[in-house]
Amino acid sequence: MEANGIALEIKDLRVNYGYVQAVKGISLAVKERQIIALLGSNGAGKSSVIRAICGVIESKGSVSFFGREISGLAVNKIAAQGLLVVPEGRHVFKDLTVEENLLTGAFTVSRAERAKNFERVYRYFPVLKERKSQVGQTLSGGEQQMLAIGRGLMASPKMLLLDEPSLGLAPMIVQDLFKIIQSIREDGTTVLLVEQNALGALKIADYAFVLELGQVRMEGPARELMQDPELIEAYLGGKK
Repeated sequence: MEANGIALEIKDLRVNYGYVQAVKGISLAVKERQIIALLGSNGAGKSSVIRAICGVIESKGSVSFFGREISGLAVNKIAAQGLLVVPEGRHVFKDLTVEENLLTGAFTVSRAERAKNFERVYRYFPVLKERKSQVGQTLSGGEQQMLAIGRGLMASPKMLLLDEPSLGLAPMIVQDLFKIIQSIREDGTTVLLVEQNALGALKIADYAFVLELGQVRMEGPARELMQDPELIEAYLGGKK
């Protein structure tokens, strides 16, 4: 699917934790209707970038979403623009049912749109429909990750920020999850995918940025980066 323009643009983004500079002047652009991978090892600054984009932590620099500056806006106002984050660790409501969890993501949409979004989520994740009356704590880790993504989709986002969605999941579950992320993009939702699983992310991404110590170490089309000897050695275990 062709990109129509820039969905998210970051210019000179900086994040400090006290005297420690976690993000050091990052600039990047995410094209509409693409999957953009943000890669790097632990401590590279990936999650700090996500939190800064969503307004969870204070930052400096510029963040614009479909041409509108969102730096400094409250978290709920950023979400209302159609920019939704699925955080690392899933954070489902364990005492609520699957259906109730999904409903918590739909409070900003109309009843008709909510019904349409239920259909969409259950199409991506049929197991959630089968388990819609089960409480969150009874789901497996993979099912909880599906539920977290589904909850984000219930708000009809223009763009999803997925923070380490494969973390702690079995390889077969990760493969299925990445295929669904591709389907989400094909249906028109832009995706920024933050991952330590570099190879898996590059296989489905259109473009990628690699962070190292709070800076962009390299960037390029995902297919090209998969052939880069330096990236292979550093992040893909020395092999493709």
